[in-house]
Amino acid sequence: MGRGRAKAKQTRAARQMKYASHTIDYDRLREELGVDSEPDDMHPTTGSEQESEPAR
Repeated sequence: MGRGRAKAKQTRAARQMKYASHTIDYDRLREELGVDSEPDDMHPTTGSEQESEPAR
C-alpha cells in the first residue's frame, strides 16, 4: 500500500483547519487565563509609541 490514503487524510484535515470559521469566546478565555478585564493595563504604551501618535 502506498501513502496516498494517509496523505489525503492529512490534506483534508489541513484544509478543514484552514477554512473552518473559528469562533472564540474571548471572555471565557480571559477567565481561564485569569487576566483582568481592562485591556489598557495589558499593553501599556511605550515612549516611542507615544511620540508617534499625533497631537490632539
